[in-house]
Amino acid sequence: MNPLWLQEIVHDALNEDIGQGDLTTEALIPAEMMGEAIFLAKGAGVVAGHETVKEVYRQLDPQVRLHLERENGDRVEPGMVIARAEGSIRSLLIGERVALNFLQRLSGIASMTRGVVDQLEGLTCRVLDTRKTTPGLRLLEKAAVYAGGGVNHRFGLGHGVMIKDNHIAAAGSLSQAVKQVRSRLGHMVQVEVEADTLEQVKEALSLDVDAILLDNMNLDQLREAVHCIDGRVWTEASGGITPTTAREIAQTGVNGISLGWLTHSPTALDISLDLIVKKEVLS
Repeated sequence: MNPLWLQEIVHDALNEDIGQGDLTTEALIPAEMMGEAIFLAKGAGVVAGHETVKEVYRQLDPQVRLHLERENGDRVEPGMVIARAEGSIRSLLIGERVALNFLQRLSGIASMTRGVVDQLEGLTCRVLDTRKTTPGLRLLEKAAVYAGGGVNHRFGLGHGVMIKDNHIAAAGSLSQAVKQVRSRLGHMVQVEVEADTLEQVKEALSLDVDAILLDNMNLDQLREAVHCIDGRVWTEASGGITPTTAREIAQTGVNGISLGWLTHSPTALDISLDLIVKKEVLS
């Protein structure tokens, strides 16, 4: 992860929260008071986002010492300690909400991803994310998917060609869209096309494409499409996939399933910060 980008994201988050200062902490807590903050899992899940917590306290107070008890990608159960931070209580409290916001959201994404990955155990189908991410937080959210055992799809519009229904409508046909892309970009760029029907699947197979996204197809259509493709290109199922349907869709033989809700609708992992006040200044 680009450290300059991470610094900017965390800086903006801290600036948004702190504003002109933490009125409560600065009024109550002496500057010399030291302590320890314990990041505690209150629910079961998978940890992600340690890099954001590190950056929060690096920017607020380089003297804060962060000790990780669990790494990104580790499973946790209620009561497990995720990390400990030692230093100025003022710094620990001022950074608390921003650190927890990042850690809870990203751990929620990792946990949801791991839940789907676990359902596909024994299958070769991959769990993919999408570009349906929080504006400005895509790299962090995709890193959380990876921590949960998923595979990252395109990071942005410049990371491969994806010809979807609106592109096809604008180009006039699927064939014309692929031909235009290939004439402009050449053979080194991966091209994936979206197919809503078996007729489009057959048309795509006659073209120079690397992958086919099978969009909103039922199980019978997916099986027939996979049979028709017969391993000639990479296949991805998308649209309406839920935790209860993920395995049966994967069992149709597709190479991957893409799930927008991993990043656009995550349930945050419940994590608390418990403070221990120390009388003496830490050495």
